[in-house]
Amino acid sequence: MTTDDACAGGDGDWEREPDPSDSLRTFGAVVQALREHAGLSRAQFGELVRFSKHTVESVELGRRMPDESLVERAEEVLGNTGALRKAARHLSRGEPGLAAWFRRWARLERVAVSLCTYECRLVPGLLQSEDYARAVFEGTIPLLTDEQLEAQLVARTERQKMLHERPHVPFSFIVDEAVFRRRFGDREQRRRLFDHVLERSALRNVKLQVVPLEAELHACLDGPVRLLETPEGRRYAYSEGQQNGRLIADSKEVRLLNQRYDTLRSQALTPQDSRGLLERLRGDL
Repeated sequence: MTTDDACAGGDGDWEREPDPSDSLRTFGAVVQALREHAGLSRAQFGELVRFSKHTVESVELGRRMPDESLVERAEEVLGNTGALRKAARHLSRGEPGLAAWFRRWARLERVAVSLCTYECRLVPGLLQSEDYARAVFEGTIPLLTDEQLEAQLVARTERQKMLHERPHVPFSFIVDEAVFRRRFGDREQRRRLFDHVLERSALRNVKLQVVPLEAELHACLDGPVRLLETPEGRRYAYSEGQQNGRLIADSKEVRLLNQRYDTLRSQALTPQDSRGLLERLRGDL
C-alpha cells in the first residue's frame, strides 16, 4: 500500500510547522491517545490511514497540520465518534510573534467587517509607533531574545497594515487619556508616537476617541475589550489579561460587551475633540 505522502518523500523538515500552535499539539495528543487506546502502533495506524509513520508522529507531536484525508480516515479507524472532525475545524498554525492565546482573534481580525477596541493600559497595537512597540516588547518579563523581539515587531507591523489594506472596514478605538500621558523613551520618541497615532486616526475608516481624565466612572471599567463582526454576521469579543486571553463567542456576553462599548462612545470625547487633545499633548512635549 502506498501512502498519500510518499510522493513528497515522507515528512521532511520543510513540512513541519515552524512554530507549532497549542491547538495542533492538543489535537495531536488526542490522536495519540485514541491510537494507543485502539492498541495500534504508529506504523500500524499509518498503514490504515495511508500515511507514513513519520507523518503520524509529526501530527501527534503537533509539528504538522493534518491533511483532511488523514482526519477522515483516522475517524474511521478510531471509532467514528466525530471528535476528530470537530476538533480539526479549530486547528490553527503557529504564528511567530503572536501569543498563542491571541492567534484565533488575529485570524478573525483579518476577515472582520468591523472592529472595535477599548484600551486603558497601553496604546492599541494597531496604532503603536515602532518606538512604542519596541519599548513595550523590551519591557516584557521574561525578557525576549533579540530574535523574539524582532518577530514581535514584524507581527505587529503586519497587523497594522490592515488599516490601509482594508479601507472599507471601520476601525473604532476608544483609549483612556492616561495611556497617552504615560512616559516612555525620550521626547522625540513620544512626539513620533503622537504623530503616528494622529496619522492613523486621520484615515477615513479609523475613528479614535479619548476618554478624558476628568470623565466620570464609565461603562468599561472592567477592563480592555475588543469586538468584531464577521462577514457572516457573527459577533465576537476578546478579553486579555496577564499571560492569557479569552475569545468570547457567547451571544449574550458579546451583546453585553457591545452595549458597554456603545455607552462608552457617548462618554468619550468626539473624534475631533480627541484629535485636539492629542495635538495639545504633543505640543506640550
